Amino acid sequence: MLKKWLTSCVICPRACKVDRTKGEKGFCKIGDKALVNTAQLHFGEEPAISGSRGSGTVFFSGCTLSCRFCQNHEISQGGWGEPMDAKDLAAVFLELSLKGAHNLNLVTPTPHLAVILEALALARENGCNLPVVYNTSGYERPATIRRLKGLIEIYMPDYKYFHEPAAKRLSNAEAYVENCRRSLVEMIAQAGSLQLDEKGVARKGVLVRHLVLPNGLSQSPEVLADLRKLGGKDIWVSLMSQYRPMYKACETKGLERSLIEEEYEQAVKALEENGIENGYIQGLGSVRARHFPRFHKP
Repeated sequence: MLKKWLTSCVICPRACKVDRTKGEKGFCKIGDKALVNTAQLHFGEEPAISGSRGSGTVFFSGCTLSCRFCQNHEISQGGWGEPMDAKDLAAVFLELSLKGAHNLNLVTPTPHLAVILEALALARENGCNLPVVYNTSGYERPATIRRLKGLIEIYMPDYKYFHEPAAKRLSNAEAYVENCRRSLVEMIAQAGSLQLDEKGVARKGVLVRHLVLPNGLSQSPEVLADLRKLGGKDIWVSLMSQYRPMYKACETKGLERSLIEEEYEQAVKALEENGIENGYIQGLGSVRARHFPRFHKP
């Protein structure tokens, strides 16, 4: 069904309705092949994702958003990547599996879903049984997420904003909050709370990421309160502090400077006040600041 959607693409909320099978391209600028930038073992994700052997991370080019502060804008907006069909992509998945990856971590997968699902089927037929991490901006069409039931083990969406005007101004997204919330409800219904194996590596469930922006632009207290409401006391949250003014941030009001400690601590306080006990917080050091486990269950 998703492959048929490419003839009048409505995979994401933008519903561009272009015929990608005939070379037409919508907002994401992706055709009928997957555009892969890099594939590697990644050790900088949350501990439950990277584990000891690394996460088999595939960075896809293109994105359903256009965030003015994107740290990977060369990939998300620049279209840097190698076109791959399902067989090529399946080979990438199998190679990551042979390297010992804990999972297949698909970064910004949505524009490439038709190829990804075909590639996953081929990879599984050839012995790849790694859990799949759906690593997304959160700007998803709930109907698309429903189509993924039984195919994705771990959902790792962003929840970027609580106010629609902020999503429009900073990420050029209409109805971001509405689609993010409805998709998150579907993800939780499918996968539940994050489940870890005996070594602390995720096998199934939902881990929500929230990047704290300066000047309150990410509405972090409201987002965290809503996450507690949507996911209950067992929701897992990664509260990220690594914002730096990159891409178009320096010409965007409110985004011109880095996050300061007081702003991040306010978000941590909101995390605690909402009774969220599972997940990760960060230090304010480098962009690759390590993640600190918070209130882990044994």
